[in-house]
Amino acid sequence: MRIIKLIALCLFPVCLNAQTDNYTTIRAEVRFNHILRPWDGFGFNYVEEAQSRNLDTFRQEYGGFSLLNDKSKGEILNMVFGDDGLKPGIVKMFLDPWHQKEQGGDYNHTYSAANMLEFVRKGYKIIKESGRDLQIITTLYGPPAYVTKQKVLRGRNLDTKYKNDLANYYIDWARFLIEEEGLPLKYISLHNEGDDWQRWPSDGGDNEKWHSHDYNMHWPPEQVVDFLKLLPDKLQAAGLKNVGVTPGETYGWDRFVDYGYASAICSDKEALDKMAIITSHGFHNCGWLRWNPYHTSAGIDMIRELRPEIHAWVPSSSWSSMDTEFVREMYGNIYDSKVNAIIPWAGIQRPNLWLKGDPNSGSAFNVFDNGTYKVRKGYYFYKQVSRAGQPGMGVAETIVLDGEVKIIGFASNKTENSDAFIVINMGGQPKNLNINVSGTSSVLFEAFRSLDSEKELFSEIGQFSKKEDVIMYEAPGKSVTTFFGAR
Repeated sequence: MRIIKLIALCLFPVCLNAQTDNYTTIRAEVRFNHILRPWDGFGFNYVEEAQSRNLDTFRQEYGGFSLLNDKSKGEILNMVFGDDGLKPGIVKMFLDPWHQKEQGGDYNHTYSAANMLEFVRKGYKIIKESGRDLQIITTLYGPPAYVTKQKVLRGRNLDTKYKNDLANYYIDWARFLIEEEGLPLKYISLHNEGDDWQRWPSDGGDNEKWHSHDYNMHWPPEQVVDFLKLLPDKLQAAGLKNVGVTPGETYGWDRFVDYGYASAICSDKEALDKMAIITSHGFHNCGWLRWNPYHTSAGIDMIRELRPEIHAWVPSSSWSSMDTEFVREMYGNIYDSKVNAIIPWAGIQRPNLWLKGDPNSGSAFNVFDNGTYKVRKGYYFYKQVSRAGQPGMGVAETIVLDGEVKIIGFASNKTENSDAFIVINMGGQPKNLNINVSGTSSVLFEAFRSLDSEKELFSEIGQFSKKEDVIMYEAPGKSVTTFFGAR
């Protein structure tokens, strides 16, 4: 095990003399005995069809699993789901518009989703063999054309005459996942960024100008409330009472409150009571223009005043530059938006297949047309948090007196997982930290680090000893370091 010189020095009490009162080190705290909320885990998302208007002429298969041989598939599956991999506790599966062609028609749930199903089925097998659990959330990517007023794929508005047909579209897919695929479906999410009514021409139809957008349908707040009341009862009648319904996924947490979704739900007791969890995408882009969402807990707080126990999930967020910024955005969702789980956008991608270029092209893996794949640095930066924040743990309070440094803390919370914390240094220069670690029985912490420069990618850097509850650490510029407590 490689131990750098600084670590060796900091095992001795002399380092403890360099306290914050001499203004050369940064005061920080991790309070494992102060759990802010339960943590449901990090997740993974496989995207198969997202933009294709005709599967006979263009099979997008954005995840690229169809191009890989069995050896490559096994390697990726183990890097994601294995004990030495990302160890996600959640998987997101899209329900695209291709599962039924017409009202009353037969369903074909493998026509457009066979590779996604293979990925999740085999991943779940690995998880079960490891003795871990998985939760699946499925999101309506867009409905079949016939349920829209425009009667075209990606039509903007729901034709309310087909409201029950759309409900049945969710239900048949849910039954298929549970009964035929044996997958642990937990939640149905009503829509994918259905808040953004500006993604259509004025007539709500579709033309080539809008083909760079992925599947969608507009979901105003009153429609969300209506389905929060309708769908749970229909699921129960279909024998699927253990599948909960979420309010769908606005583009960002700011839109969840600003566009009136949180208020509409709070104003309807039946919808509020039947909602299983809160969901929204967790994108964050600095600025004040249309594509600049921000992290806020305002909508979640509004709902939690009435239902304090309810959990909130981020079913999609950006990989950003797959570096410290990516992990910093994780911090924003956890501590600013106050969520209980995060699933980044598509973790495995064929980069040349997103029409007009993917605005969120970061990922853990790329698959290429020649049947090869690449592990990207996003994998290693995601591993910094996904390994630390396992399902059942708790989000621990953290404090740092420096705007360029953030710490994410995950308390064991009576699970078999180690107390862990992640130090994010967004600055370009090293930062000397004086970290007071309380509420844990661990004295030794094993550390792993990733650098934006890629000179280290989830690299083991040695053990750090806690002396008088303090760990001294020099965080390199543009770095993410995860500390796992010894049990």
